[in-house]
Amino acid sequence: MELGIGIGWRPEIADAVEALPGIDWVEAVAENLCTDHLPDSLVRLRARGVTVVPHGVSLGLGGADRPDPARLADLAARAMLLDTPLVTEHIAFVRAGGPRTASPRLEAGHLLPVPRTWEALDVLCENVRIAQDSLPVPLALENIAALISWPGEELTEGQFLAELVERTGVRLLIDVANLHTNHVNRGEDPAKALDELPVEAIAYVHVAGGVEKDGVWHDTHAHPVTRPVLDVLAELRSRIAPPGVLLERDDDFPPAEELAGELTAVRATLEAAGKARSGSTSRTGASGHGGIAPAASPVESPDDTTTAATGTRATDTGVATDGARDRTAVAQAALLSALVAGTPAPEGFDHRRLGVQSRALAAKRADVVAKVAPELPGILGDGYRAAFLSYARTRPMSAGYRRDALDFAEQLLITGRPTDDAARRRLTHWWQDRAAARPPRRTTRLVRAARAAIAGR
Repeated sequence: MELGIGIGWRPEIADAVEALPGIDWVEAVAENLCTDHLPDSLVRLRARGVTVVPHGVSLGLGGADRPDPARLADLAARAMLLDTPLVTEHIAFVRAGGPRTASPRLEAGHLLPVPRTWEALDVLCENVRIAQDSLPVPLALENIAALISWPGEELTEGQFLAELVERTGVRLLIDVANLHTNHVNRGEDPAKALDELPVEAIAYVHVAGGVEKDGVWHDTHAHPVTRPVLDVLAELRSRIAPPGVLLERDDDFPPAEELAGELTAVRATLEAAGKARSGSTSRTGASGHGGIAPAASPVESPDDTTTAATGTRATDTGVATDGARDRTAVAQAALLSALVAGTPAPEGFDHRRLGVQSRALAAKRADVVAKVAPELPGILGDGYRAAFLSYARTRPMSAGYRRDALDFAEQLLITGRPTDDAARRRLTHWWQDRAAARPPRRTTRLVRAARAAIAGR
């Protein structure tokens, strides 16, 4: 399906998105939509014939566990509500721990990279098939940006994606900003990745901005799209005309005219690269790759058992063994625990990069909690961020961000904060209005704190 040029729909820029000229389609974060009704802005866009694609962020298809049926059902319901031609998710894990590791369940609140190994691929492929069977429309999966690399990887990103497509038939959502991020952070060549992956499986493309700090590229979605990212988009366009290209922006939203300017730059890049490709094809006789010969698939043998790149045997029985899932679970839990709970870094990881990733996860938690519970920064004032980051160092997230906000407020009250009586009373009332039942030990302490705060009025 030809999607055209689109932009990520976010509530903060809903009016601007509706007013932008030349928008063929939009993408909305699936978890931010209700399963039974749509925001008025999306209703109006759909009435104009604008396609809306739900983009999931919480399935964690690269995780050790099979996909949660409830999450799949919610994503399917949103697809039906939107009458969308496809849904998208990520090649990532977002949580770890639990029964397989006999350890507490931990939530990353972020997309973390899957190790590019045959065993992790087996787990991912089975999870993808489960998701495909549960969804009413085709699924496309996005490559993610990463600050860290797994030790002992056996495949390049392009080979990993090619194997995934070969085994499952899933479509790809290629984020060129993420390819640039991985180039800066992990030394991976975007052109090589594009040569190795099956470009004909691309459903659409993401373009987004970021920023470089101390030699690390942060995929922020809160900065303008840079020339290097547009150069990767041109590289992709030199190989294939993608069915759709979408501009993402998730924070620090600029005026509508700046968004329009970025979309103009995206269109111009596609047009120039398309003309260059046509000229190269007419001069060289190349078919569809702008003079660059198509890369052979990593899978060469008729029974899909041997890769040309490594010679490693790759068996695909359609089901990941319990042993493969258990080993994946242990490895992912160890990494996530090091990132969010301060446990020792697993062997083979770059300790400095783990520190950067850990701080980035805590900062994102603070930012998102401030959005889902804006009363907390209002109550705590300038002390909110420092208090939350201190809390996050010893309190990993075990559920969603709203639960995280409640747990943060609870911890402050238990420890007698804030010290200002009026602020503590406001925080007490906020927590009481929203908190569900608590285990007796914690509830007793909170009740005492609440009574003390109320008595002090």
